[in-house]
Amino acid sequence: MSEIDKVKKIREATMLSVGEISKALAEADGDEQRALELLKARGAEIANKKSSREIKEGVVECYIHNTKKVGAIIELGSETDFVARNADFLKLARDLAMQVASMNPQSVDELLSQPFIKDADVTVGDLINQYVAKLGENIKVGQFSRLEI
Repeated sequence: MSEIDKVKKIREATMLSVGEISKALAEADGDEQRALELLKARGAEIANKKSSREIKEGVVECYIHNTKKVGAIIELGSETDFVARNADFLKLARDLAMQVASMNPQSVDELLSQPFIKDADVTVGDLINQYVAKLGENIKVGQFSRLEI
């Protein structure tokens, strides 16, 4: 597989910049798996650095399952309204509302430790860290609620 194909594959999986992926592949001597591990570690590092930043904006997102018998609403915070209006941030909020509807976590900590419903190899916390690295802002899950008939 060519370098370009590797970068493309990793970008689809992580949503990170081509530059970051290229650096990680160079450090990993072209080994995709090792590059993914490096990127995951960097994402956690970036999220940790940004975690003390104040959350002033965000969105409230809801998800209603197609049966109309299960729904969830979640508050997802960001630092700026610029990120809160970003399509990637809104997609994350929608995915997290779907996660709450599907998995019924009882606390934010439980939600963050759950495997992500669209990719069981990634926890919800890791997914949020990927978005923090991509969007460059602190992102926090606030309150959420799940309703079921």
